[in-house]
Amino acid sequence: MKTLLSETIHCMSPLLIVSDLGRSIHFYTEQLGFEINFRHEDFYAGIGLGTHSIHLKAGDPCNSERQRRRKNEDVDLIFGVKDLDGLYEHVCSQTMEVVQPMRVMPYGREFYVGDPDGYVLAFFDVMS
Repeated sequence: MKTLLSETIHCMSPLLIVSDLGRSIHFYTEQLGFEINFRHEDFYAGIGLGTHSIHLKAGDPCNSERQRRRKNEDVDLIFGVKDLDGLYEHVCSQTMEVVQPMRVMPYGREFYVGDPDGYVLAFFDVMS
């Protein structure tokens, strides 16, 4: 069933509150390969890969919430990738924090990394 939203939404961008906008931009662009779509002064930016994007806003992320989510293996962003092994090798060669090493789950292989503010990013294998 088509709805107004299914016919009009072009993309969706999660918003992450980050303590240091420059540091977060560096992490996502230099370590993960995103590009800067826009930057507004020193408090807001959009980064993206193709039609996928993330918005970053300077603020005060809740550290206790970040720790609770990590302890419970709750992830903040989930990315499906085609070359999981290549990405994992790249991540392990960087200074990124591997929160969950590569593992096999009933739904496929995955690993998690932490960003500078403690957001947990999951990467899982997309079968072609």
